[in-house]
Order: sequence, then C-alpha cells, then structure tokens
Amino acid sequence: MLRVADLTASYGEAQVLQGVSLDVAAGEVVTLVGRNGAGKTTLLRCLMGLHRPGSGRIELDGRDITKLPPHKRCALGLGYVPDDRGIYSTLTVEENLTLPPRTGPDAWSLAQVYETFPVLRERRKQAGTHLSGGEQQMLSVARVLRMGARLLLADEPTEGLAPILVQQIGEIIRTVKEHGVTVLLIEQNIHFAATVADRHHLIAQGRVVESLDNAEVARREHELLEYLGI
Repeated sequence: MLRVADLTASYGEAQVLQGVSLDVAAGEVVTLVGRNGAGKTTLLRCLMGLHRPGSGRIELDGRDITKLPPHKRCALGLGYVPDDRGIYSTLTVEENLTLPPRTGPDAWSLAQVYETFPVLRERRKQAGTHLSGGEQQMLSVARVLRMGARLLLADEPTEGLAPILVQQIGEIIRTVKEHGVTVLLIEQNIHFAATVADRHHLIAQGRVVESLDNAEVARREHELLEYLGI
C-alpha cells in the first residue's frame, strides 16, 4: 500500500533523513521505532506532504505522491494524527468530527464513528478540553477516519498517557485494523508496540537499519530497550 524509497529530508543544512526505504502492506500495523532525533516525525510529515523531501519517492497504491500537496494526499486516503493530537479544544466532540470535510470514498459516517467509539457518543456535547488524554486521542483518530483515511499515520499516540490509557489506545488501534485501516505509527514503548503491530522498522541516524517482527522484538527486548535508552 505504501512504499518509500531512498527518501531524504533536511532542515536547513541539517540532513535528518538519509535515504529511508520501507514498505507497509494494506491492513498492517507497522511501527517506527528509534531514539529521539532519529527522524521519525520528519518521515511522517514528509509522507503527509507537510515537509518537502530533498529526494526519493513516496508511493501510495503504486501511485507516485511525492510532490502532491497534503489535501490531495488526504483525498487519496492518508490521515495524520500529530503528537499534539490537533483537536479543536473549544469545540465539542461532534463539532470536531463534523467540521473537517469528508474527502475520500472510504469516509466514515458519524453513526459509524459512534458505533465504533461509543464513548465519543456519550461525550459528543463536551468540549475537547474536557476529555481525558485517551479520549482526545480517540477523537483525533476518529476524525481522520471520518475524513476518509485508509492509511493512518500516528505520531506517538501513547506519549504521556497513564498505563490504563495506553491500553485504551491499543484497543483503538486494534479496532481500526479490524475495520481494514492500515496504520503506521511512531512508538517508543516496545512492550506496547509488540501488542498492536505486525512489524517494526528500527530507525537510526535517518535510515531504516532493521525491520523486526514480534518474535525478534521479544528475543531482543533487553537490547532494544537499552538502545532506546528506556
């Protein structure tokens, strides 16, 4: 579904991505794992068209989208959940869900969102600021699904959340996978990543240095935790 080939990206003279290559199959959940500063967020921003790569190629369903603007990528089924979640804090849950345009043929209806995430129906009249961290993350995911995302890009969805809320995020990711949505997420929590993902791309110094399955993560857990500084 997604193929990235030799992608480079810089901020000024500082080169952050140094030839990233990876692929994600339809229906998979794949994580990007690496230390802070390895280039993970920059990679997601390049995929969404929010940062211009220096060179390389990005393909979605075999189509070259490297030079497409973000709104056209959104119309093709890309959805982005940034690390700050990006919800409108003064708007209600329902306003957050209905304000953005539905851009793709796979856009979820409001009824489908509420059926899949009942807590959002219960909170639909509450402002974003009154939601818990886990509920805000749920809302940010539901919003991009309602817009039509088939491939969800998520930047550290569990960061700063209590363990009980981390479990809720895991349930959200498994739920969207059951609905046929593909997920590429940045995740520092190796234990959590292994419970939700099919594969893991280890990023170091702006490159994908290894691709691991869950069995390899379990076997090398101590080494990976030491590498990540956790």
